[in-house]
Amino acid sequence: MIFTLVIGLTLALVLGMLAQKLRLSPLVGYLVAGMLAAQPWWGEPVDAHIVEDFSHIGVVLLLFGVGLQFHIKDLLAVQKVAVPGALVCMLTVSLLGMVAFHFLGMGDVAWVNSLMFGLCVCVSSTVVLTRVLGDNRVLQTPTGHTALGWLVVEDMFTIILLVLLPALFGGQELGPALGMMALKLTLLVVVVALFGRKVIKQVLTYISRHCSDELFTLAVLVCALGIAVLSATVFNASMEFGAFLSGMVVGQSKFASRAASDALPMRDAFAVLFFVSVGMGFHIGGLLEHWPLALATLAICMLAKPIMAAIMVSLLGKPMRLSLMVGGSLSQIGEFSFILATLIAGTYKLLPMEAVNVITGVAIVSITLNAALYRFVPVAVHKLEDRGIGTRHAHADSIPAPADDVYRILLVGYGPCGELVSQVLRRHDMEVVVLEMNVDTVARLHQEGLPAILGDASNRTILRLAGVEKAKAIIISSAAAPAVPIAAAARSLNPGIRVVAHTNYIRIAQAIAQSGDAHAFAGEAEVALAMTSHMLRALGATEEQVMRECGENRRRLMGEEN
Repeated sequence: MIFTLVIGLTLALVLGMLAQKLRLSPLVGYLVAGMLAAQPWWGEPVDAHIVEDFSHIGVVLLLFGVGLQFHIKDLLAVQKVAVPGALVCMLTVSLLGMVAFHFLGMGDVAWVNSLMFGLCVCVSSTVVLTRVLGDNRVLQTPTGHTALGWLVVEDMFTIILLVLLPALFGGQELGPALGMMALKLTLLVVVVALFGRKVIKQVLTYISRHCSDELFTLAVLVCALGIAVLSATVFNASMEFGAFLSGMVVGQSKFASRAASDALPMRDAFAVLFFVSVGMGFHIGGLLEHWPLALATLAICMLAKPIMAAIMVSLLGKPMRLSLMVGGSLSQIGEFSFILATLIAGTYKLLPMEAVNVITGVAIVSITLNAALYRFVPVAVHKLEDRGIGTRHAHADSIPAPADDVYRILLVGYGPCGELVSQVLRRHDMEVVVLEMNVDTVARLHQEGLPAILGDASNRTILRLAGVEKAKAIIISSAAAPAVPIAAAARSLNPGIRVVAHTNYIRIAQAIAQSGDAHAFAGEAEVALAMTSHMLRALGATEEQVMRECGENRRRLMGEEN
């Protein structure tokens, strides 16, 4: 067993690093590592069953991580685009995949089998998409939020399908099976949401206060794996669904960030073995044998899916930039395609293993090309906009309203702190409008082509000229600026605006932080925290301990709950 794990993990590490060096997704390296591990080169055979058993833990933890990071408010924020767009796109891609498999697949197959193949190729990879968007600095923009909301819909569809498969193909009558499954799932949700939430919260609170860090990590793992086993043994649901529910419960608690930092690294380690196990089952000869199906599936994933997604986003009223960038990010398949294909082929025998091999090959190619080609999408968008295609024109005597795919941030003060903040936000494709009292600074910004307004940011007229009504946040970067009046004036014009302020004194920071969606950084507190962090590191504290100590003290200073 140890020999098998060492070979698999070592190859995954080396090839994952190589893939990242080549600016590809590490998933490509993990899959290739599995292909190499399956070769008879290692003195003794690598046991694929051991890798597969450990990979099941990775799948459960993968779904736990999805639930941990799932927030319904993120979906609601983009629901008008993500929900109808994702559903129509998945339906279209599933039908195309079904037709391709039926006419180019492994002999004469029923339409229901072809449909299963289509369902496997209609969902994109969460891991790949978040990595691609993050590498291109658009993850925290409207483009990134729309794409992530789209993925939430796809993930929910996959989870629902995983739940329905036992009822649909478990050898029972469909009506009673679906009814019993619905009843058991309702009971599972109620138990986890009500009893589980209360118990988990109390247990994690006690362990966090009175026990060591490793016991907290162990408790998170017990929550994830325990509820997954409960859902399978007691309620006859899939372990994946139970893990997703447990992740949602922990994710809605105050321990969400700590659970993520403790449990997700272990999830990633076990998930690596899942991708290695998929690669071990891949045979290039089988892919070449069924090359027409593989080529058609690749075209569906990398051409039909992104084109359909871009069309849907455009039809739903979004600009060309957002449409093309969202569509480009979805041109791949990944982990959920593997999970569905393996389950459908292995447990329910609705697909031949050759079809899983084709899906694996298409995933490797699409992940590789998507990661390599997506960085050219913004270049193409800029060239189209330079030619007047997909742009919005505005009056020259005013700062135009931000496009639907851009967040506007008001920045008060353009000293060294403000300039650094502005550079970082602009690199992440956000529109920064500077409000400054220094006429030379404003003139310099105008010469550089950057939007800036000369005036007092506490003046409502100045805020209107800067477009505060359409702004996502206002950042008061200068400690000398009257933060409280500026925040009050901005909120009177835009009640939902986020306020981030720099002040000298803790009392002012507390006053700002207690008024709505706001956060303040006091010089007194930040210097004290920086000094204590330095001493803790010098005395041998781990980075996690330092960050946790700083977080707890910052919340205490700001009057927040622990």
